[in-house]
Amino acid sequence: MRNRWILLMTLAWLGPAALRAQAGASARPSDYLFLWNGSADSTQADFLAVLDLRPVAGRYGALLATMPVPGRGNHPHHTEHEMPLGGHLFANGFGSGRTFIFDLTIPARPKIANAFGDLAGLMHPHSFVRLPNGNVLATFQMQHDSLGMAPGGLAELTPDGRLVRSVSDDRPGVDRSIRPYSALPIPALDRVISTTTDMMGDSDAANTVQIWRLSDFSLLHNITLPPGPRGDEGGYSAEPRLLADGRTVLVSTFNCGLYLLHDLDGSAPSAQLVASFPEKEKTNCAIPVIAGHYYLVTVPAWNAVVALDIADPTHPREVSRVTLGPDDVPHWIALEPSQRHLVITGYQGLSHRVLIATFDSATGQLALDQRFREPGAAEPGFRMDNKTWPHGGTAAAIPHGAVFSRP
Repeated sequence: MRNRWILLMTLAWLGPAALRAQAGASARPSDYLFLWNGSADSTQADFLAVLDLRPVAGRYGALLATMPVPGRGNHPHHTEHEMPLGGHLFANGFGSGRTFIFDLTIPARPKIANAFGDLAGLMHPHSFVRLPNGNVLATFQMQHDSLGMAPGGLAELTPDGRLVRSVSDDRPGVDRSIRPYSALPIPALDRVISTTTDMMGDSDAANTVQIWRLSDFSLLHNITLPPGPRGDEGGYSAEPRLLADGRTVLVSTFNCGLYLLHDLDGSAPSAQLVASFPEKEKTNCAIPVIAGHYYLVTVPAWNAVVALDIADPTHPREVSRVTLGPDDVPHWIALEPSQRHLVITGYQGLSHRVLIATFDSATGQLALDQRFREPGAAEPGFRMDNKTWPHGGTAAAIPHGAVFSRP
């Protein structure tokens, strides 16, 4: 029975992926870009912004609409990394522990479809990824127990945010400082990979990767990412990504290591350091995306987004990078469904500014999109300050999660 479940889940997962791969760069570009923003003024609302990307004279990159959310100081953080089918996007407010589900089926009129906080005792949801059945796999960083702050867990949610099932990481033998950060389902192997970085920066277990069984949420293994020549490459496990074969996984760390996981459905899974980047004080390598046989990742020490050829995942090699301004610290990136464009948000010089890069899916070449700029601006990008927002307020906005619309 379990093998049949795995087969059905795998077919559901790989079918749309195969269609996307066939479409590749020939797909029509996205018409809109959605930005999840915190307000720099804690008395004003956090909000979702919609930018117009349609190739109409004077409209490319223009602000189209905003949607404020209830409460203040939500600390807008991660959205889903891709716009889901159906147009309902999950976005977390990590500071408040609230998640908002935005209805973006009419981009010019975004709405809040639902919102939720703690579920099954789990607190502070962090990352979201779609399962083959259309439900959402969410990581929750923490929960309270009799000893204080305990590990959170995983939950499967319906597209409207209702709980289907959950599992707690708070159990005998599991390090209490583990904080589920990001998760990756692997239907072909009946596995889920989760990382463990603590958003509060207090975890002693942040070099751990956890392996679960997808079908019943059983925790199977905790593996430690080994150090490399620098000694700390395995610190702060961040984002697992699935390669095109549906079975191979690369895991990034905030300490700028890149690890290939082995034997995920076996009895002794392990991790191999296959690449690393230099660190820079108070900055971290962050969000990666997979585009065919290319792996794109932010490298703040170089003020750049780097493209690696991972046709041989044991030996990634750099093929391109787009270098930003000397004060720009890239953090979040997301790929357009057509694979022609990449959105970039971050810190310092990017605290109130959004950039778009062009990407050639055939060669892996990256470059700044010079068209994406405001009228009269000397540099590309859209600024999130010195504006009066359609919903009211003039405070500078701090963009974090960003995602392109589906064509």
